[in-house]
Amino acid sequence: MVNRRARAFLAENEGATMVEMTLVIVLLFLVTLGFVDFGYALYQWNQASKAVQVGARLAAVSNPVATGLAAKVAELNAEIAPGDPSKSYSVVCNGASPTCIGLGGLDVDAAALNRIVFGADGTCGPPFGTGARGMCDVFQRNPPLGTANVVVEYTYSGLGYAARPGGPVPTIRVQLQDLNFNFFFLAGLLGLGQMEIPPMTGTITGEDLSTTF
Repeated sequence: MVNRRARAFLAENEGATMVEMTLVIVLLFLVTLGFVDFGYALYQWNQASKAVQVGARLAAVSNPVATGLAAKVAELNAEIAPGDPSKSYSVVCNGASPTCIGLGGLDVDAAALNRIVFGADGTCGPPFGTGARGMCDVFQRNPPLGTANVVVEYTYSGLGYAARPGGPVPTIRVQLQDLNFNFFFLAGLLGLGQMEIPPMTGTITGEDLSTTF
C-alpha cells in the first residue's frame, strides 16, 4: 500500500511546468536587465567619447587653460631666430590640480577650464544658454561631470615657428579621467557595483587660442 502510494507520488508530474517556468523566467529577467544595464553603459561610453571631441574643439578656440602659456613659449624661444622651428614643449593641466606640469609650472586658469567643461553659459545641462556647449552638456550623468575629471594638454605640433604672432601652433589633447558607470539592476541582483569607463581622449590642432575668437 505504501509502496503503491510512493510510486504514484513519484510518477506525478502536475506542477512541473510551473517549476520549469520559474527557473527560466529568473534567467530571462537576469539577461534582459543585464542587456539594459550594459546598453546604458555603452551609451555613456559613446557620450564620453563625443564629449572629449567637443572639449578639444572648444579648447582650440578658448584661452589656454595654462595661464600665461603664450608668454612662456615666447620666453622658451627667445634665443631662436624668428622663422626657425620652435623648441618642443608640453604642458599638462589636470583639472584636479591648481598647477600645470611643464614649462616650470603654470597656474590653471579656472575660467578657461570652466568654459571647456561647462560651455559658454557656465552651467551643466539644460536649459542651454546661448553660445558653445561644453563637455558637461554633451556627457550628462549623475553625479555631473566636473573640472576634476578633465585633463588638457598642450604640445608643440611642429607647425608654426618662433616669433610667430600668436605663438607656435600646439596640438591640444583633452582627456576624461576617473569616471565610473554605476550599475542599477545588476547592482541589486548580482552585487555588481561600478565599471570603470576607460580614459577618453580627443585631439585637435590649436587655432588662435582665444575666447574672444
